Amino acid sequence: MISIRRADDRGKTDLGWLDSKHTFAFARGIPRGSGPDPMGFRGLRVINDDRVAPSRGFDTHPHDNMEIVSYIVDGVLEHKDSMGTIEQIREGGFQLTSAGSGITHSEYNPSDDEWTRLIQIWIRPAALDTKPSYAELASPVAEPNTLVVAASPDGQDGSMRIGADARIMVGKLDPGARVAHRPEIGRHTFVQVVRGDITINGDKLAEGDGAAVSDVDSVEIVADTTAEILVFDLS
Repeated sequence: MISIRRADDRGKTDLGWLDSKHTFAFARGIPRGSGPDPMGFRGLRVINDDRVAPSRGFDTHPHDNMEIVSYIVDGVLEHKDSMGTIEQIREGGFQLTSAGSGITHSEYNPSDDEWTRLIQIWIRPAALDTKPSYAELASPVAEPNTLVVAASPDGQDGSMRIGADARIMVGKLDPGARVAHRPEIGRHTFVQVVRGDITINGDKLAEGDGAAVSDVDSVEIVADTTAEILVFDLS
């Protein structure tokens, strides 16, 4: 079974310096139309497609008991947190904050003239009130037309260790390329199109579309154009 949230049905937040599209409900941005539950899919709670203006960003704010991942699509993101972390993550890179028992952090576009685009992801943790931690991963895609693991509970293939029963994969695909994700029995898949156009098990998806997939042996993905995707394996 596949349930699709189209890009135009996503919730929206426009603050001038922030243009954000919400695959799932976030603040006042509520998705419209059909598609997966607006409150999330399995442990996946938030997918926000954020564009942040030069020299602007999210002021210091708190989080707890959530796994927070940012994927930098364009530009640079500067992260500061109450654990003493100060890092800049560049295009193609990931950062993971396991908020655990509680942290504060800020995220900022340090460029004077270029917008930053990032995909912000929240996943519910496997255990509550754990010790907060931070990790990052420079662009993990060494070869096109593959799915590369960026985050996993066990650090698979050098990925970031996430405190959730979930894996996050990223792929950059040439036109006509095919990749497949074969979930284990009882697991579920979510595919978010970051760029381009793809076909999943016969259904067409465009940039910004997301698809929740359950009860299939294989999620077959074909790139109709040059494409960039995130694939989530969820309990």
